[in-house]
Amino acid sequence: MTKTYPGNFFEDFKLGQTLVHGTPRTITEGDMALYIALTGSRFPLHCARPTAQKLGLEGQTVDDLLAFHMAFGKTVADISFNAVANLGYADMRFTRPVYPGDTLQSVSSVIGLKENSNGKNGNVYVRSNCYNQDGEEVLTWARWVMVNKKDPSASVAEARIPELPSTVAVDDLPIPPGLDLSGYNTEITGSPHLWEDYQTGERIDHINGMTVDESDHTLATKLYQNNARVHFEASMMKSSRFGRRLMYGGHVISICRALSFNGLANSVRIAAINSGAHCNPAFAGDTFYAYSEILDSMELSERKDMGALRIRTIGLKNMESREIEDPKVEIDGKRRYHENVVLDLDYTVLMPRRP
Repeated sequence: MTKTYPGNFFEDFKLGQTLVHGTPRTITEGDMALYIALTGSRFPLHCARPTAQKLGLEGQTVDDLLAFHMAFGKTVADISFNAVANLGYADMRFTRPVYPGDTLQSVSSVIGLKENSNGKNGNVYVRSNCYNQDGEEVLTWARWVMVNKKDPSASVAEARIPELPSTVAVDDLPIPPGLDLSGYNTEITGSPHLWEDYQTGERIDHINGMTVDESDHTLATKLYQNNARVHFEASMMKSSRFGRRLMYGGHVISICRALSFNGLANSVRIAAINSGAHCNPAFAGDTFYAYSEILDSMELSERKDMGALRIRTIGLKNMESREIEDPKVEIDGKRRYHENVVLDLDYTVLMPRRP
């Protein structure tokens, strides 16, 4: 009997199945520094301990997306080791801050299954929750992923696609305990723009681009302990329709979030990700650009120190944001994503208000 773990194939998943993912991970300051080196992220709560403490937190927080990648990485061996692609996210809430020294563990439940018409693979829908060492939930999210079948002739359960909310309601947005932005000083980012300065419908071209090399995306995915084969096995991927390794889509999210600092510098924390789609594959050597649209500006109940902005960030590869007006184009009579669009992310951030 083999002692190696081949991961789950589509026919191995069952509705209601619970998966307790292995290898809890303690996040260190070294991990945080490496994440900044790989993404260039500059958001203040994750970069400066004195700033975070002055604003009421215990200390410098782990970047929201680094915490997500670590939590997500735990799930890969059981859910997406045999994946074709990660397809999307919904209802992601960053329920508590993560601090250096915290240990994260993830648990997932299968909430939907649908075999694809080719009979070779199917979409698996899961709800994942991540907890710290004290059993406190720090993150929850739903995602769906296309997973290969081991045996194309294997019978599968009747399809069920779960209903997922299109957005996280403003009253459900988590606010970190103790966070007080009333004393926020814009000098810490160099940007004067606060919550009141953004208007619904406004578009922000983030200008800067970033090229991600083979070593960058490979090291990042190792940092996250995401062992999906499509990101690492060059020989296997030569025979795929792509002909080479795929970049982990979550790392594309991190790059685009880092690029958004130029224009959204004071969006100090991601409260929720409402939905997300990896629209086209990304590869080593691609140069990424991004632009954002303000979808909504929301007041928070009984909070005068901060507001919430719902943002749609579009990530592009090898095309500057000013070169595209709409992420979708008409192809064969259907609206499809432009071939250079790699990310369509709808998320909500917390931002200081003016006194």
